[in-house]
Amino acid sequence: MSLPITYLFVPGNRPERFSKALASAADAVVFDLEDAVAISDKAHARAAIASWVTEHPEAAKSIVLRINDAHSTEFAADLELINATRIQHLILPKAESAEQIQQVLAGTNSNQVIIPLIETAVGVLNLDNIAKAANVQRLAFGTLDYAVDLDLSGHELGLVYPSTLMALVSRRAGIGSPIAGVTPSIDDAERIQADVEFARAFGFGAKLCIHPKQVTIVQNAYLPSVEEQAWAKRVLASVDAQGSAAQLDGKMIDRPVVLRAQAIVARASKPSL
Repeated sequence: MSLPITYLFVPGNRPERFSKALASAADAVVFDLEDAVAISDKAHARAAIASWVTEHPEAAKSIVLRINDAHSTEFAADLELINATRIQHLILPKAESAEQIQQVLAGTNSNQVIIPLIETAVGVLNLDNIAKAANVQRLAFGTLDYAVDLDLSGHELGLVYPSTLMALVSRRAGIGSPIAGVTPSIDDAERIQADVEFARAFGFGAKLCIHPKQVTIVQNAYLPSVEEQAWAKRVLASVDAQGSAAQLDGKMIDRPVVLRAQAIVARASKPSL
């Protein structure tokens, strides 16, 4: 199985939306305690999530929780929620060091799977250490906050370096391909498609979504086409039948071709946390 392609946010203070989000086509659902919840409502959001998980204990392993950042006054209370609910998959926003990830592990049962959300220049410059930290599954790029941190003009050129570095560092660390940031436009399919294509060009393998309408667009952009899947299966079948000197349509099948075919098959498989 492959890692999720779409991560759909649902506000932590809107429990009436939890089950609906989980019933959507999203590969993973993120219960959000950070940006989607006002400071005055964060305690209520934690209580709502705790109550819902108590009623749906199996969900503790199938949802993702975005907690508040390590410098936040809400951080300690978020860790208490994790210990109480045993939620396993976490997004750590504004991640800037491996030490912050260690803070999460030290304050919980140390079995958490962590996705550091990179949103600042400091985080980008510390990517190597963050990617190699314990329990990190993959990185995510908070492009909107990053653009604010550097006062970028809004042009995609400002995202080229961090996007490239994030993909390279992820590959070297042996973790999953990074997750692209959100697209604010909910109904602009062309904008969403363009953002996905931009991220894919740098090796990103997933995207954060803020509305169910975005999910299918993102999935269709990332999943291999029927033609690609058929080609990949033919390649692998030829290798199985002919061995290392296999040919297909009069062309030698070398190792890069096999690896590409295997990657296509993996991308087409059912995603899982």
